[in-house]
Amino acid sequence: MATLTLAGIRKSYGDVETLHGIDLSIADGEFIVFVGPSGCGKSTLLRTICGLEDISAGDLHIGERRVNDIAPAQRGIAMVFQSYALYPHMSVFENMAFGLKLAGHDKTAARDAVLRAAQILCIEPLLERKPKELSGGQRQRVAIGRAIVRKPDVFLFDEPLSNLDASLRVQMRIELANLHRELGATMIYVTHDQVEAMTLADRIVVLNAGRIEQVGAPLALYHQPDNLFVAGFMGSPRMNFFKGRVQASSPAGMTLAVGERALLESTSSRNLPVGAAVTIGARPEHITLGDNPDGIPARIHAIEHLGDVSYLYVMVAGSDEPLVVRCAPEQDWQVDQQTALTITPTRLHVFDADGKACR
Repeated sequence: MATLTLAGIRKSYGDVETLHGIDLSIADGEFIVFVGPSGCGKSTLLRTICGLEDISAGDLHIGERRVNDIAPAQRGIAMVFQSYALYPHMSVFENMAFGLKLAGHDKTAARDAVLRAAQILCIEPLLERKPKELSGGQRQRVAIGRAIVRKPDVFLFDEPLSNLDASLRVQMRIELANLHRELGATMIYVTHDQVEAMTLADRIVVLNAGRIEQVGAPLALYHQPDNLFVAGFMGSPRMNFFKGRVQASSPAGMTLAVGERALLESTSSRNLPVGAAVTIGARPEHITLGDNPDGIPARIHAIEHLGDVSYLYVMVAGSDEPLVVRCAPEQDWQVDQQTALTITPTRLHVFDADGKACR
């Protein structure tokens, strides 16, 4: 196990820079998840850590060692890819032991390491099978087991569950979380799946266009996003946004105008000038609908019934697209029904003209 320190990491392909000075410290035994939209640089960053991509500038330390110029095999890491990359002609046991065999490990020690990893992953009955005889979830366990037997300082996972169906992804998430608790190893995990990020991570690193937007615990990022990008990216359905302006401001909070007459109270203590344009954000679960004369007039545009919850899409002034409201499934709403929207002041998010959160 080891700490990682990334200081000013940059990666360029010719004149195109894809990583723009990444600074990040990862503690020993921490589970870190990189998330962001496609093309944000999360996989490139992971590949620079493991040595599959050269670092154009900056320093990477694993433990006390600067590893910029150290070969991947000497960095003390193990990587699990989206593709299982198993040798089809080898058994599960042989696939898991192959790396140890190449490294010249004693056969008895290698066998003990494979059996221990198989026990952890509950794949002991599969050791004599070939990869073609395994399901997708079983193949991914073998790929993870191949990494475990090397006893690396750091585990790297590059979207390892993307090829699995929904039910298997849930099962494997639980197994990965249990694996981290049992091994206590430092793990870095790349995904575009927010559920994976929220459920697995000690801390999440949100990336956008090769830069870190915010780093923090999952619930901290969900409830206290630093900017519009993080607020809109974290959460499914995403946070609702609509335009407003500051009508009054004081150290105790702000009064916000939406459209011509609807007003909202915010507990944000940041002073913005009266008349300043803002973006107002609210999570679907923090909005209520009903006959409130002080609420924002709204019209129900569409309804999604999901069994345990219903999502209502409502149109209001100041928004170019429907807002999503989460409600109980037994509530009887109709498309085109007129209602009013209310947001609890403490649950309101306000962002200035530069997209920065006002707190």
